Amino acid sequence: MAIVPPTAIRPSPQIAALAARPIAIANSSETDPDRSTMRTPAAVLLAAAPLADAFAVPPARRRRPPLARLTTSAAVDSAPGKTFELDESKNQLTVTPISSLDGTVTLPGSKSLSNRCLLLAALSEGETRVENLLESDDVRYMLEALDALGVPAERDPDDPTAVTVTGRGGPIDSPRGEGEALELFLGNAGTAMRPLAAALCMGQGKFVLDGVPRMRERPIADLIDGLTQLGADVSCVDETGCPPVTIDAKGLKGGEAKISGKMSSQFLSSLLMAAPLVDGDVKITIKDELISAPYVSLTVGLMKKFGVDVAIEGDMDGAPSFLVTADQKYKSPGRILVEGDASSASYFLAGAAITGGTVTVRGCGSDSVQGDVAFADVLERMGATVTWGPDSITVARDPETTLRGVDADCGKIPDAAMTLAAVALFAEGPTTIRDVYSWRLKETERMKAIVAECTKLGARVEEHEDYCVVHPPEGNRVKEGVAIETYDDHRMAMTFSLAACGGADVVIDDPGCTAKTFPTYFEMLGSIAS
Repeated sequence: MAIVPPTAIRPSPQIAALAARPIAIANSSETDPDRSTMRTPAAVLLAAAPLADAFAVPPARRRRPPLARLTTSAAVDSAPGKTFELDESKNQLTVTPISSLDGTVTLPGSKSLSNRCLLLAALSEGETRVENLLESDDVRYMLEALDALGVPAERDPDDPTAVTVTGRGGPIDSPRGEGEALELFLGNAGTAMRPLAAALCMGQGKFVLDGVPRMRERPIADLIDGLTQLGADVSCVDETGCPPVTIDAKGLKGGEAKISGKMSSQFLSSLLMAAPLVDGDVKITIKDELISAPYVSLTVGLMKKFGVDVAIEGDMDGAPSFLVTADQKYKSPGRILVEGDASSASYFLAGAAITGGTVTVRGCGSDSVQGDVAFADVLERMGATVTWGPDSITVARDPETTLRGVDADCGKIPDAAMTLAAVALFAEGPTTIRDVYSWRLKETERMKAIVAECTKLGARVEEHEDYCVVHPPEGNRVKEGVAIETYDDHRMAMTFSLAACGGADVVIDDPGCTAKTFPTYFEMLGSIAS
């Protein structure tokens, strides 16, 4: 399969415009100035229908490679709902006023779990059937990479969310001849870029990992530092600390690495997943603090399902150490089911809390391994009623109960914390969203984007380095017909669609950007809306 050539190094106009705005840093002790058979490849089947089919987006208006979805990734059990209008000429979707959200949604698979499962299956001995795989841009980039690396991944013709991966039983070597680099284009998929950068250092061959312009603005230097400490010949762009990543892999013998955990937990997760591929013990120590610790716990739990135990010393909320011993190798569990995406669940649960409806999400619940299920606890603090099942969450709100603003530490739920910004528009009093410095390093500069779009809707937002305070619009009435810039960020589109729960039209620019994690989001939202 041909790899899309890397894009020229330049920020998008939206990112450049946001970067030009000053950051209002409060005088707070919390700020940290130092944060710096049938052989049809699954990726081919994911590309069977153009993304334009989902929203009829003219090719000239797309801001990403023309990726695809096959079928609906989430199921809905509810009465017929609303259909939102797409303006093809402007590539904008108008979400009309939503008075209530009511129904049951079966969630698509978790992005974080989907790509981790695919990689661990590729590194394992034996065949692994991965079920409820998320159909999205990020997963397709991982599948394309595995195909280019010669790792068989075959789609079940009767179930487009099931893929069988034939593992290598160890490191993945380049299929190219000696001295020839294999280029992998990974779009804006951090869950593909970071883990592959680590795993490919453990085999043999030359590689270049690249992505869209925004990927070339997303830091990866802490991961490169850890890999270099372990002896890898790997580098990124010195001036930026960002991709492209260049690898000259010759295998590794183990060792110890001390890395920062302040910017992203994905760096630690990537090193952990690659550790069983070396010939010796690997010890990884966090030298400062670890953010988004639940994602690391998710990684460790998944590694255990593939036969590898990780010994943890210290507090996960502090500066823990992790040991992977040399006597362990990945072995296929045979079959693994991907949990429903808890980050995606947040939009439907929030909509119920805002409108006073009742929504149940199926696919994650009290037994979930994903940290973002804790978003439901924040909604409960705000005045919603939450009912938990092992694999379901139900949120409702008595119309006589007013949502209250809260002060929430969201360091463990940074993705769902964006949804909290939308709920804050409809709460009584301000809402403080803390410990979200990582927003600045995501698909776009999310802190500035959140501030900009909430302000358009009539809110007043205080922006600080690692937190913000949202003061709702007067009377909790958002402005009518506001055009939401999505910055090619899937979560911006989904988060601000909830502004329509305030009785006003909201216009979503570039709605197809949700293909990164949830191509059918607007269909699902409309199906339970009234």
